[in-house]
Amino acid sequence: MKFRPCIDIHNGAVKQIVGGSLRDEADMAKENYVSECNADFYAKLYKQDKIAGGHIIILNPEGSSFYEADVEQAKLALDAYPGGLQIGGGITAKNAHKFLDMGATHVIVTSYVFKDGKINYDNLKKLKSEVGREHLVLDLSCRMRDGRYYIVTDRWQKYTDVTITAEVLDELSDFCDEYLIHAVDVEGKATGIEKGLAVMLGKWGKIPVTYAGGVGSFEDLRLLKELGQEKLDVTIGSALDIFGGSMPYKEVLDYLS
Repeated sequence: MKFRPCIDIHNGAVKQIVGGSLRDEADMAKENYVSECNADFYAKLYKQDKIAGGHIIILNPEGSSFYEADVEQAKLALDAYPGGLQIGGGITAKNAHKFLDMGATHVIVTSYVFKDGKINYDNLKKLKSEVGREHLVLDLSCRMRDGRYYIVTDRWQKYTDVTITAEVLDELSDFCDEYLIHAVDVEGKATGIEKGLAVMLGKWGKIPVTYAGGVGSFEDLRLLKELGQEKLDVTIGSALDIFGGSMPYKEVLDYLS
């Protein structure tokens, strides 16, 4: 299990938020932490510590008055660590190359592929054709409903009719290099992982999968390692001391090295 760092950008600042609280209306979110540092500070830290494969997430939608400020922050990070970070947030077949040209290794996509509650295969094929499978990460962030994990889109507010199953993971893996999966109901809360999701993803484990959501202690990391059969990588945000939390960043690196 490897540590995958993150840089979440909202309203032109690096933040950690409660995942399910994000709203397009008035660009609102419940904030856990707002950094006084720009995104390049974190990118330089990750580069210094030789941690690759982390992700930048632009949380404001295109059309928001803050979107361009978010993109400027993302560019600072990519300039500081070219070839070391992935990027997501409003990615389409039309703009994907812009972010790869900025220095991102992969684009991360949800809403463009999961539209109107379903998998939009036309858009998925366009993306694969445009950037190549090797540069595409599918974000299958999900919420529990009726005992199943449903993929959610549009700042995690809209449920699709697609659930995460081994069959869905098999099918979509033909189009992407990795999966990023936020357990939205616990994202940003540092109250423990989604155990059932970790078990399911660990049993599958055919391409790289990064799990995010709920990690708040080293016991959570140990449990994720065990339940995920050491096949899952992990992102930790609000719980890290560099984002105002209690888990020392350096100790996390040592634990996962």
